[in-house]
Amino acid sequence: MKTIILYSILAISTCSTAFAQKDTQAKAILNQVSQKYKSYDAIKTDFSFTLDNPQAGVKETQSGTLISKAKSGKYRVTLYASAGAKDVDKEIINDGKTQWTYLKKDKEVQVGDAPKGTDGISNPSQIFTIYEHGYKYLYTGEQKIGGKAYQVIDLTPENEKQNIFKVRLLIDKAKKQIYSAQLFDKNGNRYNYTVRSFTPNAQVADATFAWDAKAHPGVELVDLR
Repeated sequence: MKTIILYSILAISTCSTAFAQKDTQAKAILNQVSQKYKSYDAIKTDFSFTLDNPQAGVKETQSGTLISKAKSGKYRVTLYASAGAKDVDKEIINDGKTQWTYLKKDKEVQVGDAPKGTDGISNPSQIFTIYEHGYKYLYTGEQKIGGKAYQVIDLTPENEKQNIFKVRLLIDKAKKQIYSAQLFDKNGNRYNYTVRSFTPNAQVADATFAWDAKAHPGVELVDLR
């Protein structure tokens, strides 16, 4: 899965007061989303992931599942071969200390230390808390999709050297949950996560967040530590 996150730089001239007010509003909305997410013991979401680069003529869509425990930093991301498919293409499993990346086609699992911080979003669970470190944010208004109201917030990395330069979040106004995250990078790529379902306080066994070698016979383990 490609690394991701972003922000759109907005020019402000004489409206510095309005900017401050919008920034405060964005922070209040994001705090509500983050607090709600962290209040759950575990969550499960089904999502779609699209990589789009109009200049290169590339557009690929996959479906996926995320299982996450925010308080412990554990997560499991499963990407399927194509949108709507059930054949696993790739999995990222993280128990808070160790991360396994399973590449089914290559019959290989790479193991390394859990990342402490990256230039972007390395897994969908980060969209719920991405704004907390290293980003500026601005509320830009509401958008209607299918009769529902979504609050739009643009994020910009404080480090201008990051490849991802803008992240646009759409937040369900009624549920206070992130509906989608669109990320833009300097190579013209656009990455879009759209949440299709959200299950709070899902019943999840701890074994979900560890690699099970017995269940994957013939898979080569590559230790990158």
